[in-house]
Amino acid sequence: MGKVITFFVLFFAVISCKKQTEPEFAEVFVADKAETKPEFAYGFSLNEYHMERDTVERGDNLSLILARHNYDATEIHDIVSKIKDSFDVRKIKAGKTFTLLKTKDPIPRLEVMIYEPDKMGFQVIDFRDSIHAYTVNYPVTYKVKTIAGEIDGSLSASIQKEGLDPGLATALSKQFAWSVDFFKFKRGDKFALSVREKYINDSIYVGTEEILGAYFNYNDKDVYGFPFKQKNQNNAQFYDEKGKQMRTMFLKSPLKYFRITSKFSNNRFHPVQKRFKAHNGTDYAAPHGTPIMTTAAGVVIQTGYTSGNGNFVKIKHDKTYTTQYLHMSKILVRKGQRVQQGQIIGKVGSTGLATGPHVCYRFWKNGVQVDPLRQKLPTSLEMDKKELPVYLSQIEPIKKAIDDKILEKFD
Repeated sequence: MGKVITFFVLFFAVISCKKQTEPEFAEVFVADKAETKPEFAYGFSLNEYHMERDTVERGDNLSLILARHNYDATEIHDIVSKIKDSFDVRKIKAGKTFTLLKTKDPIPRLEVMIYEPDKMGFQVIDFRDSIHAYTVNYPVTYKVKTIAGEIDGSLSASIQKEGLDPGLATALSKQFAWSVDFFKFKRGDKFALSVREKYINDSIYVGTEEILGAYFNYNDKDVYGFPFKQKNQNNAQFYDEKGKQMRTMFLKSPLKYFRITSKFSNNRFHPVQKRFKAHNGTDYAAPHGTPIMTTAAGVVIQTGYTSGNGNFVKIKHDKTYTTQYLHMSKILVRKGQRVQQGQIIGKVGSTGLATGPHVCYRFWKNGVQVDPLRQKLPTSLEMDKKELPVYLSQIEPIKKAIDDKILEKFD
């Protein structure tokens, strides 16, 4: 009987000891595992280094940063020489983040510098062995997003309410300005928008890459617009669902802010020559240096200076129309250059026969100078008939996505 009692005493003693020691063992094991868990970033095991994160300060450059970490002028010159083809030291900007990986020695030694210029990736300067630099770009994906909504306040606020970048309102107002008055939207007016958005690693939103198409119900009319780049264009222009360009062929004037001081006339008193003569242009007064825009797309056929015209630019738009801009203080285009409507071609001045800063705008139709303010000008540029089928095929799925979203939202 005594042996049985002794056995049970020993058994329960062992069990009791295990219950006391197991929690302590578990805690030690977990703590040890946490300490050795590898952390990876930028392609490096961070546990192997002493890591410092910092921000580029105003006036900083690579030399100053390295000097603060015990590199002398000779070493810095050697580093810059070795990485110059793969790391542009001039592009280090204030406010950007950089990370330093140093050894865990009593006196830490810098081994890696990681510079992050933007969200799209990072640049590495590796000081180990042979000094070299390289760039890593994050994987980029694009997602098409189509939304529909109603005007509630401003267009930008209404777009943001539907989950898109409110800044798109500015781009839309420029492209639809000839068809929609964005200051006269009514509460409840409908709109829809299809865009291509840019993401890093399929999850981090970077921004809107492109507007694919847009729709507005304005004054009880359906207005569609889609971007398309013809072969003879430098940039995409917006066209409606039938391929008609949305903007008019000519702007109303070559200046945004102006005052007409002299109109086209067959018998005007010239303020400099002090005699009556024909004035085959329209004078738009504006402060010296005001940007001058080409009123339509075309090709620059002449630039130069004459005693009467001062600095001038002449542009041929098609077989019918040509325009000229006189008295510039500065010419910003060259002969043979293709320009787009609204592109800045020069600045207002008073060169040549001029009493003050202005631009004299001259207009030819079929080789004859005419008054542009009295002309019945074409409403838009026609799309090349050879490209129209390509355009219609391209916009078909985009328009369908917009129409489907409108039906889903409002019906």
